[in-house]
Formats: sequence, C-alpha cells, structure tokens
Amino acid sequence: MVQRHRDPLLAERGGQRPAGDALGRYLHRQATDFLRGLRLHAEAGEAAGAAGLLRSAARRISGALEVYGPLTDADWSDAFRAELAWVTETLGREYVCEARLARLRGALHRLSCGAPDVGSARAGALLERQLTLARNRAHSAALQALGSARFHAVADTVALLSADPPPAPAARETLPLLADRAHRRLLDAVGVLSYDTEALALGEDGPWHRVRSLVRLRRYAQEVLDEQHGAEAEPALSIHLLSAGQALDRHRDAAGAAAAAASAARTPRIAPATAYALGVLHADQRHEVEAARFAFGRVWQRGVPS
Repeated sequence: MVQRHRDPLLAERGGQRPAGDALGRYLHRQATDFLRGLRLHAEAGEAAGAAGLLRSAARRISGALEVYGPLTDADWSDAFRAELAWVTETLGREYVCEARLARLRGALHRLSCGAPDVGSARAGALLERQLTLARNRAHSAALQALGSARFHAVADTVALLSADPPPAPAARETLPLLADRAHRRLLDAVGVLSYDTEALALGEDGPWHRVRSLVRLRRYAQEVLDEQHGAEAEPALSIHLLSAGQALDRHRDAAGAAAAAASAARTPRIAPATAYALGVLHADQRHEVEAARFAFGRVWQRGVPS
C-alpha cells in the first residue's frame, strides 16, 4: 500500500526543489486532473466523465513514473504505479463492456444487412445478456473501489503529488535520455510483430497489446519532454504516435470483441443458428484485427523515427 506520510521524491537539498522541473510540473498537472475527476464524481450525472478523467490522469502519472523512474525513489514509484494500475483497470471495466457491446451490436447489424435472422437476433440477445451482466458487475466493483480505504490511500498520495511535485533531474539531458530508452523498447517490440495470417488465425494478440502499451508510454514520455520545452518538442513524432496508438486501439477493441463472440459461442445448449451467427461475428472481428494491424504498419512506416 502506498504510504501517505512519505515524500520519497523530495530532493536532499534542504527540501528545496530546483526550478524548471518538467517532470514535476507534468505530474502536478496530472495529479490536479485526477483530483478534479474526484470532484466530478461527487457531482450528480458526472460519473462517466469523472471515471474517464481519473483513468487518463492515473495512466499518465504511472507512465511518466515508469519512463522517468530513475529520477524517483524506486520502491515508492513501483508501489504507486501498481496502485494506479489497479485504479485504471477497475474503473475501465465498465467502459470496456459498454464499448464492446456497442461494437458487437453494430457488427451484427452490418452483417445481417439491417434485417437480422433468427440466429443473429438470438446471438445479439445472448451477447446483450452476458455483457450487460459483466457491465453491471464492473459498475458495482468500481463503486466499491471508489469508496474503499485502498482508493482513498491512492487519492491521498496523488494529493501530496499535486501539492509537492518531485524534483527535476540534476542534468537536463536526463529526460531525453530516458525517453530515448523508452523509444528503443518500443522499436524492439515492433520489430518482433508478425503480420502472418497463421498467427492471426491463432489469435496471437499479446505482442500487439504490448506494443500498444509501449506506444502509449512513449506518448506520455514525449508529453514530459514537451513540458520541458514549453511546447511540442517533436510535433511530427507526437502525431505519428497518436495515429499508431489509434490503430492499436482498434486492434484491441476488435480482438476483445472477437473473444467475446467466441466465449458466447461456447455457451451450453445454444441453437446451431445462434452458434453459426456468433462464428460469423467472430470471423468478422478477426478480419478487423487484421485490418488494424496493417493500418498500424502503414502508420509506423510513414514516419516514426528509428
């Protein structure tokens, strides 16, 4: 559990923080957004927006600490990032279920040309029941988490981070050096990706999910560098990373939808027509996975520097 009474990022300089600390300013801003999300959550009708803001801020704080971890206390940073990962995962499950159900509804409607047959209708009803149940469970889990002592400990640590940002590195070139290290990790992960159709059929999505995480991490690293420069340091790189991330988001969404269709098809005692419709839906989403992979490849080859 993250300890609220510690300030492991405080420089041993009599409590003084060096001016122009880009990492500190970035984390301060994200911590402020996280606390604003908490305030929105307390207001009626703002739950969805609050959860999105909380997740976004938590991801950025965690990402910045992962890339620039050598500038902080390692034990504190690792423990805090683990708690932030718990927050983002717990608050994100409901959104994932909603988005997945909407995607599968749209795909079924498209595949049936707007006039679903009995199999498609039953497949849609089955997915509706399963994903609605999962969404309701996720909603309950999120509410429980937001009221837990564990979440309040995370919020307390974020509040401390907002009030007392960490110091800048002793040498300004440290930030670009650590960002470059993250970039090399990304390049290595992209280098082992396979566009092979056999790999696609086997559903080997893990390496792609890892690249997606590393693209996002590199984006957050770049945001800290932008903070250091007071403007976008490399606008073209930022655009390419954003486009690459969007393609990989589509990959994630399609892979998740395909998995949901396959899981529904394994439901005991469903009618053959329902199972057939779910099989067609699964194949359709795997084609979407393939399209997203090639879209990422085109974006990547266009301009992400090596």
